[in-house]
Amino acid sequence: MKPRFSTLIVLTLLSAVLLAPFVVSPIYLDVLRERSVELHQFIRGEVYKQTTGYVALAFVFLEMLLSLRKRGRSWIGKLKLPGSVILWRSLHIFLGVGLLAVVVVHTIGSTGLNFNAIFLWVFFAVTLSALVGVVAETGVLESPRKIFGVPGNKNLTLSKGPLIRNMRAIWLPTHIFLVSVFILMLGVHVFLAYYYR
Repeated sequence: MKPRFSTLIVLTLLSAVLLAPFVVSPIYLDVLRERSVELHQFIRGEVYKQTTGYVALAFVFLEMLLSLRKRGRSWIGKLKLPGSVILWRSLHIFLGVGLLAVVVVHTIGSTGLNFNAIFLWVFFAVTLSALVGVVAETGVLESPRKIFGVPGNKNLTLSKGPLIRNMRAIWLPTHIFLVSVFILMLGVHVFLAYYYR
């Protein structure tokens, strides 16, 4: 079930489409506010925000299962979860795009203000770091080329293995750092959501 490069490109394009509401939300939110006050109040209301927020939180917990699968044995002794790492990684990728869709529904495409705006941009960075890394790695793996490098410079050539290790040495720590920041900000976001109820 390992996603192919073409599938990852489609998921990347889908992610771009899912991000489009954030670009045009100042226009459609004003129109919605003027034309349908009741709907606007509902989607800005507590029940809608809590329901979609809990769905997003469930997606985050499912996403974090990948760490449990990869590191479960060292954390909890001889914990054995079913499925291969490739299956769990694939699920992680698809759930990540699903989480992006849930966040669009939760935020209505609005970037918010102050903390929520920064929190959303950190989430976008988490998503972007994952997509760029996974798409680049899969593109190299599926490429028929054996050697990659800068045209005209034979000193800067690498085979697939070292190239993927070098790419992973950059994007994976970046992704993990951004996920850590996101999780901390998620805790603050949940606290603020209940504190200002």
